[in-house]
Amino acid sequence: MIIIGFDPGVADTGYGVISVEKGKLSCLGYGCIKTPAKTDLPDRLKTIYADTVTLLKKYKPALVSIEKLFFSKNVTTAMAVGHARGVILLAIAQAKLKVVEFTPNQVKQSVASYGAADKQQVQRMVKMILNLQEIPKPDDAADALAIAICASA
Repeated sequence: MIIIGFDPGVADTGYGVISVEKGKLSCLGYGCIKTPAKTDLPDRLKTIYADTVTLLKKYKPALVSIEKLFFSKNVTTAMAVGHARGVILLAIAQAKLKVVEFTPNQVKQSVASYGAADKQQVQRMVKMILNLQEIPKPDDAADALAIAICASA
């Protein structure tokens, strides 16, 4: 089974793709959808949507996982993440794929066995679980792989 995870953001949306076969997890790919800072929001969202559609067609996942929006002290950031999540969820719905959502604490608990794990702990566990040579970069891609791993449990 192929699972793709998304860590939504307007500037950087991380994605991570894993395969689950007989309980063994392996990494098929990861990266970031980047949008230029000085681009208008509608154009940034259009890029996120189009790239998400492309990724879904390329990897043909059986399941998509995405980080749930959590309330932040910075309302502007939360709104922007909500916009990015919206276009990703639209692409998933149009592709008629099953989607699961997880809070950051659920992802940390699943990957690092500790809901308050820091970023470095989660990244080291992603590297270990997927038997990678190095910690995936950028951070958003490592987070997206963690979200995909969480969906495999």
